[in-house]
Amino acid sequence: MSETKENIIVGIDLAGIHRNPTGWALWRNKAVSACHLYNDNEITRKSVTQKPTIIAIDAPLSLPTKGIMRKADVQMHKLGYPVFPPRFPAMEKLTLRAIEISRKIIKAGFNIIEVHPTSTRKALKMPLKDWSKVQEFFVSMGLGGDIRDRALSPHELDAVTAALTGYLHLNRKTQLIGNTKEGYIVIPLEGDWRDIQL
Repeated sequence: MSETKENIIVGIDLAGIHRNPTGWALWRNKAVSACHLYNDNEITRKSVTQKPTIIAIDAPLSLPTKGIMRKADVQMHKLGYPVFPPRFPAMEKLTLRAIEISRKIIKAGFNIIEVHPTSTRKALKMPLKDWSKVQEFFVSMGLGGDIRDRALSPHELDAVTAALTGYLHLNRKTQLIGNTKEGYIVIPLEGDWRDIQL
């Protein structure tokens, strides 16, 4: 990417059902704003109106052709990044919701990738669920905005992590797990968060 081009990345930590909060984060250059959203229309509208370079969503964007796991899910487990299969009863509703939202985003002309924030943090040697530490590390990377101004919720921090994955993907520091037929999960190349230059 050209250094003069503005990085606008949306990260989404999608909830399985509308009444639960979806974490949403906007990464514009080095500033992050985050919030909770609920229904599909507001998630889609708020995402596309930012005219992002890429949207990174924490939810499966496809179903397996057979069985409960896609090739991507099998490979993630082999790499030590356990993900929940899209056909698990608790996951199928989330997957179908994500597929519908992604269709609207693609129809609007924007790029969307599937990510897994816990795996991103594991690949970058960040804490997995120690949320105050996760936020502290984002600040140490050089991010500003909401990440410095208030304590973010776990859903918001997962959305920021999703956006970080999108940022690394735009900078060619990720790998694709899966295949064209069933879809890919994007995770960072293994490294240390301290080496990330924002």
